[in-house]
Amino acid sequence: MVDMFNRWYKRRLSDPHVVTLISILVASFVVIYFFGHLIAPLLVAVVLAYLLEWPVTRLVRLGLPRTGSVILVLLVFLSLMVWALFGLVPIVWHQVSNLVNDVPTMFNDLQHFLSTLPDRYPDLVQPHLVVELMNTLREKVLGLGETVVKGSLSSLVSLATLGVYLILVPLLMFFLLKDKTLLLAMCSNLLPKNRRLTSRVSAEMNEQISNYIRGKVIEILVVGIATYLVFVVMDLRYAVLLGVLVGLSVLIPYIGAAAVTVPVAIVALFQWGVTPEFWWLLIAYGVIQALDGNVLVPVLFSEAVNLHPVAIIVAVLVFGGLWGFWGVFFAIPLATLVKAVWHALQTEEGHLVITTSKSK
Repeated sequence: MVDMFNRWYKRRLSDPHVVTLISILVASFVVIYFFGHLIAPLLVAVVLAYLLEWPVTRLVRLGLPRTGSVILVLLVFLSLMVWALFGLVPIVWHQVSNLVNDVPTMFNDLQHFLSTLPDRYPDLVQPHLVVELMNTLREKVLGLGETVVKGSLSSLVSLATLGVYLILVPLLMFFLLKDKTLLLAMCSNLLPKNRRLTSRVSAEMNEQISNYIRGKVIEILVVGIATYLVFVVMDLRYAVLLGVLVGLSVLIPYIGAAAVTVPVAIVALFQWGVTPEFWWLLIAYGVIQALDGNVLVPVLFSEAVNLHPVAIIVAVLVFGGLWGFWGVFFAIPLATLVKAVWHALQTEEGHLVITTSKSK
């Protein structure tokens, strides 16, 4: 066993470039896992800087100075955020309030429907089963209400944190975009000199993350707007709220689409019942999901779709458990990072074998 470990150690960790890459990955994991809450504004600013780097680069290529391009792009971005905050959020909040108010009516309709099942299907449904089911649902609804109240109270406490984010994040974004070259040079000077593998992996992941963030934002907007328009045309209630939920569901591959189908189906069922309108809505919603998964995702994430669905789901579960929302958001890039590191290590091992055989 010891000899096997020694052989593995000599084969894998004898190269200083490999040691540098592994050390940087371990240090990054430790910092983000244990101190991520302290540097959260910086991490958010880095993500948004990746998103805005593309338009800034295009403006620079058109001849504008980088500082002016950064200011212009930030002003447009902040204007859109203000519009979303004061235009979209109140509508969503209003529809959430209406939905909460309609929950008792929905619950009563469900109770009435379930109470008729023993008379319709006496051989399949027993009355005591209906009573037990209704008691369970009532407890779940009451528990959900308590959770919403607690969440509302905790959100009031986090308003101060939100205020800090609103000041720090735009400021950090400005300097990250404006002084990108200088900051990258400073980080490069801090790294060890034996970083051939690190440079290769970082260059690949820099392009991957940039494309992923930009593509994910486009996917959220396209899917959310398309779903909202379909719901409005079909006159479904809470169209804005459900459109936003469907748009945000693309953040979680596979699982998000399945989860958001439940509220869409429930709202449609209580609005129309089991009617042709209900089935047409589900068909239209299924078409949107199919176009997203088979057309939009392959176009936006040509590299990411090379990952097997099982690998993506495992990445969502693992990284989501480690880092919550950000782990879920970056599950695909992180899975791609694992793949890139493994490929780099395999390539480096082959390089070492060739070099050793030539020296002999």
